[in-house]
Amino acid sequence: MSTKVEATIDDLYKVEGKAELVNGEIVHMSPTGLLPHYAARQITVSLVFYERTTGSGVAIADNAAFVVNLPHRKSFSPDAAFYSGKLTMKFGEGAPVFAVEVRSDGDYGPRAERQMAAKRADYFAAGSLVVWDVDLLSDDVVRVYRAAEPTTPTLYRRGQFAEAEPALPGWTMPVDDLFFEEEI
Repeated sequence: MSTKVEATIDDLYKVEGKAELVNGEIVHMSPTGLLPHYAARQITVSLVFYERTTGSGVAIADNAAFVVNLPHRKSFSPDAAFYSGKLTMKFGEGAPVFAVEVRSDGDYGPRAERQMAAKRADYFAAGSLVVWDVDLLSDDVVRVYRAAEPTTPTLYRRGQFAEAEPALPGWTMPVDDLFFEEEI
């Protein structure tokens, strides 16, 4: 008879690469493709300007972790985020006010949709106000989910400006900036 030992946040600190602690297990996250990475980087850069302008928090790039205390989830590692907590050498304490998940190749299909919906619900349960679901392959590129209406996203397409109200008052970002356009 074997007993399964649940992983801890201390175990998560020892993991190489990006991972989250879900259902007592370390869930490794595979590296992303270059276009999803580019989109996440562009969001982070825009958030840095918001940070400098407002002083209301900190833009967080990919691979940072946030410790939360949900029954089945103990951490998040979004592709980009905005955090209003204290910066230390450790993982962030609590969920970011704004989290971004950029879809990669494996983030499509019914199973992936269920997993992403469950993760958004976890973000909101942990205190995030807004979660972006960024899908570079869809006409609806940015789906903005809010804690107040977690199942009714606001949709943004190319040519529009996406926002993250009420988490980031006044901040907007051109959806077109998420796409790499080679100069001819």
